[in-house]
Amino acid sequence: MSETPVTVLGLGDMGTALARALLRAGHRTTVWNRTAAKAEPLAAEGALTVAAAGAAVAASPLVVVCLLDYDSARQVLTPLGDALSGKTVVNLTNGTPRQARELAAWVAGHGAQYLDGGIMAVPPMIGTPAAFLLYSGSPAAFADHRAVLDLFGESHHLGEDPGRAPLYDIALLSAMYGMFSGVLHAYALVRSDGVAAADVAPWVGRWLTAMSGAVDGYARQIDSGDHATGVVSNLAMQSAAYRNFTGSARDQGISPELIAPIGHLMARRVAAGHGHEGLSGLVELLNSGAVRVRPEAKGRGAVSMCGSAAWARPATTVPQPTDDAS
Repeated sequence: MSETPVTVLGLGDMGTALARALLRAGHRTTVWNRTAAKAEPLAAEGALTVAAAGAAVAASPLVVVCLLDYDSARQVLTPLGDALSGKTVVNLTNGTPRQARELAAWVAGHGAQYLDGGIMAVPPMIGTPAAFLLYSGSPAAFADHRAVLDLFGESHHLGEDPGRAPLYDIALLSAMYGMFSGVLHAYALVRSDGVAAADVAPWVGRWLTAMSGAVDGYARQIDSGDHATGVVSNLAMQSAAYRNFTGSARDQGISPELIAPIGHLMARRVAAGHGHEGLSGLVELLNSGAVRVRPEAKGRGAVSMCGSAAWARPATTVPQPTDDAS
């Protein structure tokens, strides 16, 4: 095989899918997992298996890490230290921007290049056109290994800051879980009245597809700070109607806990005098000492820092609503 040798550390469902994509493309693929039995199916498909992580790292110039969390990654990589020198570490473990920056600095201190990545796919999607992965860190490492990374899915480099890919990863996954929360609540609601989830699923899918057009509009409003222009459904109206969502849940004997938090935020925003705005204004209640992008700097990476005290003291004191007032 003439393709770049690659090592994969971690053989959960995702790590196994990554290794299989490499094997299909003809790469000499060395795999390691704490539980050695997980490597056996890949060995039958042509992967090289080793008993120690150090041996796995020594086998390839490109090391892909896909473990449970950053603590696991640290536990595996720390004993290797200078054995990483001259290699490229691509960490696809889910974590926070801070964790990525810290690990990137540690890896660089041992003479290796570092890329952090977010996998926007589930294991069966790896290697298909539906998968895409977001990377950040060393531009040179990304350029050198782009052909390998593209085997996993469509690759995008977000910049040199290693924390940028996990930031996007967590942001996209947060949006996904918000959607799933609503879907699960919807199914629980209809099932409480004897309707099968499958009966309402086509309508749920159609409605969510129609509403997905709001994604770009909300982004523009949030970046500009203008939540009042072009509002179709104002926040005061939505907040009043939201009582029916939580009230219906209780009437039907199900918990509203998946959907209640946004109702509380709407009530607070209206009570603070922003009932004429749209839903995008809720983002202002989430910022606390955060870095905010200036509208004129959008796309250039320039930021301004808002003092945490300015966010910690609301202009008005708003009583916390009960679920019924959400």
